Amino acid sequence: MPTWLVTGGAGFIGGNFVLEAIQNGVRVVNLDALTYAGNLDTLVPVKDAPGHVFVQGDIGDAHLLERLLRERRPDAVINFAAESHVDRSIDGPAAFVQTNVVGTLTLLEQTRDYWKSLDTPARDAFRFLHVSTDEVYGALGDTGKFTETTAYAPNSPYSASKAASDHLVRAFHHTYGLPVLTTNCSNNYGPYQFPEKLIPLVIAKALAGEALPVYGDGMNVRDWLYVGDHCAAIRRVLEAGRVGETYNVGGDAERTNIVVVKTICALLDQHRPLAGGRARESLIAYVKDRPGHDRRYAIDASKLRDELGWAPTVTFEQGIARTVQWYLDNQPWVQRVLDGSYRLERIGAAA
Repeated sequence: MPTWLVTGGAGFIGGNFVLEAIQNGVRVVNLDALTYAGNLDTLVPVKDAPGHVFVQGDIGDAHLLERLLRERRPDAVINFAAESHVDRSIDGPAAFVQTNVVGTLTLLEQTRDYWKSLDTPARDAFRFLHVSTDEVYGALGDTGKFTETTAYAPNSPYSASKAASDHLVRAFHHTYGLPVLTTNCSNNYGPYQFPEKLIPLVIAKALAGEALPVYGDGMNVRDWLYVGDHCAAIRRVLEAGRVGETYNVGGDAERTNIVVVKTICALLDQHRPLAGGRARESLIAYVKDRPGHDRRYAIDASKLRDELGWAPTVTFEQGIARTVQWYLDNQPWVQRVLDGSYRLERIGAAA
């Protein structure tokens, strides 16, 4: 039974990854700083699981990392920890540099030292997997897709900080030999996503009968990836990816933002119609575009498919229907985020 140190494991993608890992018999040491997007409610299904240890702490805390690595002896480190919302990075870029750059550097340094201390078989088997984003590549025109060799051209403080962390991961492999893997994913959606992101935000506002804000003309294009497919891709890369390599992970599901919003409206009209039968599309309100808003992202995931046999299994239509249903079925989770009560139960768990 392997042991993994998962950072950022109370967030959206990290939380989904932890839930699946525990279900599949992996021992998980879950390190999360519990900033606004970290939510212990997400981890309730594994609260009492013997294979799950939660530790509240920061990836920038070198002493904590050294102790956890020394005492827990993980076979792999999977790094989800990041500030990740573009709008917040525009308002306050320093926090993104601190977590995504300085924090990642500290995590790499402590992992390198731990890895060097292992005996040969364990050292050979050890992996450090860094989870990143397609936003490091910048924006695309009407055609083409990002590949693993696309030049980096980040356009927001968030994507610039993630680009820096990617470069640090690469450097630690080439300089120190640390066995790293990097994944760059497209836009994720699914259960447990914090309601500041487009899909859960629209679901919450549409259920409340409020205006549905859409940036600009709504024609920005994203490649939508269901979070369960993303978790499966990470597990596959961790299992069989070539050390030092980068793998792009995409959902093969390009949609404009306005199409996404209208699809959610139609699903909610079907499941929870508004009084008087008013169509939720009438709630759509176009708002001023955010600064530096990238027009289009699209991922070429053929390397991951050809080398490791991974491909998305959930279509956008299937995934968005599952996601809307999950939010309908889990309104207490949503309400505790919206009213802030989820933050009242922060804990300082000891390892």
